[in-house]
Amino acid sequence: MKPSAITAAYWQGAREGRLLLRRCQSCGAISHPPRPLCPSCWSDDLDWIEASGRGHVVTATTVHQPPSPAFTVPYVLAIVRLAEGPQMMANLLCDPAAVRIGMAVKVTFERRGDLAIPQFVPAP
Repeated sequence: MKPSAITAAYWQGAREGRLLLRRCQSCGAISHPPRPLCPSCWSDDLDWIEASGRGHVVTATTVHQPPSPAFTVPYVLAIVRLAEGPQMMANLLCDPAAVRIGMAVKVTFERRGDLAIPQFVPAP
């Protein structure tokens, strides 16, 4: 994956251990993934905010069939609703049997080459 002009700040933040989201200066909507226009009002007047990195599990599944040999199974793929409102898909690093809908999670980052990938772990 190669960062684009639209996503470069997001990936730079991830390398620094910060989860960045887009906020619309026109309507205040906070969105993810990064995009050039606000999905609520279509304004291009967007800035970046640092998210708390906290959220809760909306849904999750345990993957048992790897999409390629590079993946170790089983792993948990979850949709997390961030405290700031947007949802994002990410790995949930925990025992698959421990996953519960609504469980509190916090972001962590895994280095993969020049990138850092946001993932989540259970929050206390």
